[in-house]
Amino acid sequence: MGIIGAGGIVREAHLPTYLKYDVPIAGIFDPSGDAVRRTLERFGPLRVYSSTEELISDPAVEFVDVATQPEDRPQAVISALRAGKHVLAQKPFSRTVAELQAVLDVATSGPAVVAVNQNARWAPPWRATTLLIERGVIGDVRSITHLQNTNFHRIVGTVFDRDPHFTIFDFSMHWFDITRCWMENTPIQHVRASTFRTPGQPDGGTAWGMWAEIAYQNGVCAMIRGIGGAEPPNTTHPFWVHGSLGTIRGSVRGQEHLVLELGDESHRVPLVGGWYYDGFAGALGELLSAIVERREPHHSLRHNLLSLQMTLAACQSAERDGAPVPVPPDFGL
Repeated sequence: MGIIGAGGIVREAHLPTYLKYDVPIAGIFDPSGDAVRRTLERFGPLRVYSSTEELISDPAVEFVDVATQPEDRPQAVISALRAGKHVLAQKPFSRTVAELQAVLDVATSGPAVVAVNQNARWAPPWRATTLLIERGVIGDVRSITHLQNTNFHRIVGTVFDRDPHFTIFDFSMHWFDITRCWMENTPIQHVRASTFRTPGQPDGGTAWGMWAEIAYQNGVCAMIRGIGGAEPPNTTHPFWVHGSLGTIRGSVRGQEHLVLELGDESHRVPLVGGWYYDGFAGALGELLSAIVERREPHHSLRHNLLSLQMTLAACQSAERDGAPVPVPPDFGL
């Protein structure tokens, strides 16, 4: 594995996951000398490439983890694919649907496989929920509710604090994506969203609060509510999926658990692992399995397209004071 990018997510999740699961690391590249230094201080000696091109051209690199900012991600993925390297690309994949489509065109023309690192799909509570829904255990999904109970003091002064849509585009991408998985290809009527500053939030920077509504044509409504200024900083993120036969409720990223309610019976679902680091391992494992089995990975660019459309529609709605935005909206395709 060659890693392009040595930021916080690489140090806190990617590299610890690869080390835990014995994934050989060929080396890293990041234009920031400080990011490289901090990575080497924590993980010891690694080969440091002088450029993206040097990393991609190294015969020792079989897979490329593209963990750059979304502005730089599509071109780095295209370069890796054209060099015949398989790619696991960080999310959100790009700022526009057109950029994702351009990479998809390249991906479908060559042998290399690319997947989007929607690692939360393999966070144990969400993965178990996906399997229960797929098997029809709670019947038809009728409602989905997510609550993000967190505190964004940690992003003050970072690049994320300068993104006006951080809470929707970057942080909530996982929640849009898992909702997309649970509803599969159910047609969407519209998406509405809003961001707002929370009481006690420091002056300047991006808004910490958000809400988003995904209205489906069959009447199902999915809600994502972000409490970006929770005190004390509680990283529990509860969720509820109501179906025609029962309810699933649980939490991810802190106090992870899952309960299945059918009639008068309540069953606690046993879970193994966590979002960090096993969700990341699931994303890489699915990519590797797809390559060996010569199939499209579950988190392929094609499957991630609707997730990105939903997320970008929410950003667009927030810019319009919560006005409904159809999905897929017209992003110039």
